[in-house]
Amino acid sequence: MLQNLKFLESTPQLLQPPTSAAALPQLHSTCFPILKQFKISRRELTICSNSSLLLLLGSQVLESKAKAEESSPNDNQQEEENVVTPNPNCSNKVPTQRAFLDIAIDGEPVGRIVIGLYGDDVPVGAARFGSIVSGAAGISYRRKEFVKIMPNYVQHGGLRSYGVDAELAKRSGSNLAVENLREEWAREYEKCPGVKNLAGTVSILVRDPSKPPPKLKLVARKGKLEIDEEEIGTEPNGTEFVISIMDSPELDASALVIGQVLDGMEIVKRIGQVKTVQENTASPYFRVAKLIGDKRAVVAERGFNRPYAKVVINNCGLMD
Repeated sequence: MLQNLKFLESTPQLLQPPTSAAALPQLHSTCFPILKQFKISRRELTICSNSSLLLLLGSQVLESKAKAEESSPNDNQQEEENVVTPNPNCSNKVPTQRAFLDIAIDGEPVGRIVIGLYGDDVPVGAARFGSIVSGAAGISYRRKEFVKIMPNYVQHGGLRSYGVDAELAKRSGSNLAVENLREEWAREYEKCPGVKNLAGTVSILVRDPSKPPPKLKLVARKGKLEIDEEEIGTEPNGTEFVISIMDSPELDASALVIGQVLDGMEIVKRIGQVKTVQENTASPYFRVAKLIGDKRAVVAERGFNRPYAKVVINNCGLMD
């Protein structure tokens, strides 16, 4: 009995977790020689085996913690390397020229919007907008309407690619092609991470924001396969522009930021409060018509979010 008592007195030490993985072999050696020297009951054998299992688990936990501490500095270094540092030229753009738009709603003048153009950062887009506002392109935004009012931005219809506007642009030799604007948009998109169309920014549309981005497809040209972008519907002609009331990340894939509102943001917000045609894309009749290619669905979709009131630019030009 004395021998058994000695064994029972030693077992609580076996149940204590090891302070380090190096102490594991020593504690194991204290258990198994006892099993050889003494006759013990099943209960005592179970206690001894459970203590060995606890020692193993404790050693594994200590080893995993040690490995985690060794690998954590490397992980922190990789995370620091993966952090994209913002380009200071994207957030600190300085306007080089000012333009103004005098707005009227249903024939009533409501005020003036002053826009600063980023001539140094986006020279092509700023020159395009400035030439139309001043009339140097042979055509102007005068008497042209805002055609869409969304919760985050208002959209101006720009100039028509046919009729009188196209004829006047042709006479003055103005090039209103959208390709060079897309190239500039692509450079800015890669250079400046994050949301581009922030509240108060002015942008020229290079793609229709209501459509998804174009898909890549293979096209056979002159006996060779080339990758081209699949476009659906009529694209903007490089004269339509939007003014963001709030941050509008949905415009980043379709609009080139050319400036910001310097004065008259309350006029932009007033335009955004004009009542519009309710969007009804959730209607089952509209979905079926759109699915079968009914032209009436296309016409109805163009009318969504159009203002009931006539929002017009009465006068526009450059200030300096």
